[in-house]
Amino acid sequence: MKNNNNKLVKLVSVVTLALLGSGCNLIYKVTGDTMAGYSADHAVPFIMSMDDAAMGCASGEAMSPLLMSFGRVTTPAHNVGVLLYASAASCAEEKGWNEELRYLRALKAGDAAEAEDAREAQKRYFALAAKRQYKAYKHMDAYFDVALGEECGDLDDREDQLVWLVGNLSGLQALNSQLSSLSDQGIPTNIASKVGRAAECLKDEDWWGVPSAMRAVVWTMVPGTMPKGQNAWARLSQSSKQGENVGVRLSHVFEALAASNANKTDLLKDVIRAHAKSIKSMPVRKDAAMLDRIATMNIRAISDRMWTEKTGHRTPAGSLGKFPDDVVQVETLDLDDLL
Repeated sequence: MKNNNNKLVKLVSVVTLALLGSGCNLIYKVTGDTMAGYSADHAVPFIMSMDDAAMGCASGEAMSPLLMSFGRVTTPAHNVGVLLYASAASCAEEKGWNEELRYLRALKAGDAAEAEDAREAQKRYFALAAKRQYKAYKHMDAYFDVALGEECGDLDDREDQLVWLVGNLSGLQALNSQLSSLSDQGIPTNIASKVGRAAECLKDEDWWGVPSAMRAVVWTMVPGTMPKGQNAWARLSQSSKQGENVGVRLSHVFEALAASNANKTDLLKDVIRAHAKSIKSMPVRKDAAMLDRIATMNIRAISDRMWTEKTGHRTPAGSLGKFPDDVVQVETLDLDDLL
């Protein structure tokens, strides 16, 4: 009788543990689905409307591990993953830019050891940025599940179009970050031409000229990709103006990147000047404030590099759009007029 009771207790214990385990999994799944839905419907639009780029990148780093871990118990939220990893990558990018400035200052001071240390740190941060940007791209790939570069995803609603835009943009950035890291991070080089073709799936009028800017910058990066009758520089300029007119100046980043790669310094300065002038004269579009602020962060990074090369310090406050070698126009008075 005693043996029978022991067997019954063990059986009840096993069944109870099994039920508890099953219950936990059910709770995790419901929680995961709820969190993914909440993030897509509310958290992401809220973050996109924020005008604090630093908080946006911190949110990406903080939220990615928790939200993406629910992919172990329910369907992964790939659409949310695109935006989170893209945001998290901007943190690594900014740290890489800061290390580049430290490198330039050390070179100017003739401190070889400091310069070498800064250069190595810069490469590590850009390698990290490349990995995160490529993860964003891969999440987009998994979410739409189409042959990227050959067909468009299901882009009926604006939220999915945003995922497509940011995912492809991240792919392009991943390639650029890999080049800056001077190392192989596994980013395929054909990703640029795929992104160029994928940009054709979106309309310029819906996305502030960014699709055409993405295509045009690819034309400048990859020889032989520009269709006959097209002019990459004209298209970049047109896209930049389109972004200026609606307060989302993301296309400036593509035009500046192309100008920098082509050593068109005068054009690069013009783009920075246009960006600085526009952010003073045209209010940012509220539902895309984060993208506009990230654009300004990129433009300021280029300006900081130019200032540091010349002076050893970053762009002074209130001087975005100005350069150390600008000729200062001093108003002179004709003394004869005073006589």
